[in-house]
Amino acid sequence: MNSNIRFAPKFGILIACGLLAFSAVSAQETDEEAAERKSKAQATKQAQAVSKEVYDRITKAQEAADAKDYAGALKLLNSLYDPDKLTEYEQSNVLNYIGFVYFNLDDLPNAMRTYEKMVAIPSLEPQLLKQTTYTLAQLYTMEEQYSKALAALDRWFVMETNPAPEPFILKAQNLYQLQRHHDMIAPIENAMQIAVARDKPVKEDWYVLLNFAYFQEENYRKVRDIQKTLLQTWPKKNYWFSLAGAYTELGEDQNLLNAYASAHTQSLLEKESELVTMAQLYMQRETPYLAAVLLEKEMASGRISKDGKNYRLLSQAWQLAQEDAKAVPALKEAARLTNDGELDVRLGNAYLNMSEYDECVTAVSNGIRKGGLKSPDNAQISLGMCLYNQRKYQAAIDAFQAAARTERSRRVATQWITVIRADIDRNAAIQDAENAARKKRAEIDERLRRSGRA
Repeated sequence: MNSNIRFAPKFGILIACGLLAFSAVSAQETDEEAAERKSKAQATKQAQAVSKEVYDRITKAQEAADAKDYAGALKLLNSLYDPDKLTEYEQSNVLNYIGFVYFNLDDLPNAMRTYEKMVAIPSLEPQLLKQTTYTLAQLYTMEEQYSKALAALDRWFVMETNPAPEPFILKAQNLYQLQRHHDMIAPIENAMQIAVARDKPVKEDWYVLLNFAYFQEENYRKVRDIQKTLLQTWPKKNYWFSLAGAYTELGEDQNLLNAYASAHTQSLLEKESELVTMAQLYMQRETPYLAAVLLEKEMASGRISKDGKNYRLLSQAWQLAQEDAKAVPALKEAARLTNDGELDVRLGNAYLNMSEYDECVTAVSNGIRKGGLKSPDNAQISLGMCLYNQRKYQAAIDAFQAAARTERSRRVATQWITVIRADIDRNAAIQDAENAARKKRAEIDERLRRSGRA
C-alpha cells in the first residue's frame, strides 16, 4: 500500500483592525459568546481607551498599510511602541497591528515574536488572547515549529468552549509532521463528529489523513472501511488500490479480486503492472481463462509488453485453462526470448497433450540441449513419452533410463521401460507369428504348385 501522503494546508490569519482598538474574534465564536464579548467591551470601554496621539499615529500607520506601504506602516508603529509609555491596552493594539504588517511582509518569524509579546500582556482581552493564540498556532505550523503549534493549540482548546472541526484537523496535521500517528486519530474523529453534528461536510482530506494514521497503526480493518467511504463519495483510482491493499493485508482474497475487477471494469487499470496483477489475481482465483484473454488483448494493444516473462504468464494461463493449442504460440515466443530450456520443455508438454509427437520431441530436445532446467528428469520422461508414441522404442528407453538416475523419477521411468520392453517383446512375438504364418503359407503354396493344383 502506498502510505505516503502530502498536505498543503492554507492557513488564514484572522486579524480584525479598527481605528481605535484592534480585536480579533474567533472564527468559532457563538452568538452567546459574541454577546458576552460586547457586554464586557462596553463595561471596560472607559478603562480601555487610547490617547489621541496614539490614535493619530495608528491612523497614519493604517493609511500606509492600506496603500501597501507596509515598510512605512512598520516604521510608524515601531516608533510608537514603547511599553514604558503605553498602557497595556494601547500596547495590545499596536502589537496586533505590527504583527499584521509583518505577516503581510511575509516576515513570519517577526510576526510570531510580535504576537508572543502580545499574548504575554496580563490584561489582554480574553477574546483577543484566544484568537491570537490560534493565530500563533497557525504561524508555528507554517514555520514548521510543530511542537510549539501543538502547545499553542492546547492552550487555545482550553479557552475555546465550542471549537469548530478545523482546529482539530490543524492539530492532527501537526501530529502527522511529528510522526505521532496514534495521537492523530482522536482529533480527526472529533472533527468529523463535530462536522456531522453541525450538518457540515466531512472533507475528503480528513479521511485521507485518518486513513494514513490507521495505516501506520496497521489497523487494516479501519483502512478498509475508510477506503470504502472514500470510493463511495470521491471515486478515484488510487482509492481502489488502497482498498485492494487493505484486502491483501486482511487476507480477503475474493474481495481483493473484486476490487481489482471493479477498477478494471471502470477502465482504471492503465499501467502494465496493474494489468498483469489483474491477470495474476484471475489465475489465483482459478479463472485462468479470464487471465489469458486479458493478457492476450493487452499484449496486442501494447499496454503489456511482449517479453519472455509476459509470454510465460500467458502460456501458463492458457494451459491452466486447458487450452493447449492457444498456449503454443505464447510458449513458442517465450521459449524464443529466453536462454534456459524450461519453456521449450513446457512447449513440448503442450504438444504431447495435443498428440503432436514430432513437435514434442523437437521442443523437449531443444529444452534439454539449452539446459537450465529445474527438473531435467521430468524433461526426460516427457521426451521418452513422445518417442514412445513415435514407436522409437530404444530412444525412448534411453530417455527413461536418463530420468531413472533421479530418485523421484526412478519408479515411473522403470515402469515405462517395462511397458516399452513388453511392447517390444509383444511386437517381436507378433512379428515372429506373422513371419511363421507367411512361411507356412509359402510352403503350402509350393506344395500345391508341385501337385499341379495351384
